Amino acid sequence: MKVVEIYTSDTCPQCIKAKEFLKNKNIEYKEYNISKDLDAKKKLISMGYMSIPLTIIDGEHVLGLDISRMIQLLEK
Repeated sequence: MKVVEIYTSDTCPQCIKAKEFLKNKNIEYKEYNISKDLDAKKKLISMGYMSIPLTIIDGEHVLGLDISRMIQLLEK
């Protein structure tokens, strides 16, 4: 099973779409909401990112709503 993590915020429409995609594919994921979790926000910044969604699939980073890249990594 793939390890999937996603960094999101409450006001991000792309984040909602990314989570819907994962849910529709029955992919379990760990969500880090930077609107509610300051440590998650600090972690995101420490990885060199200032935007979301950031989806991490088995250690591979996907910035933004890049469904084709997500599919590629999930099928790998």
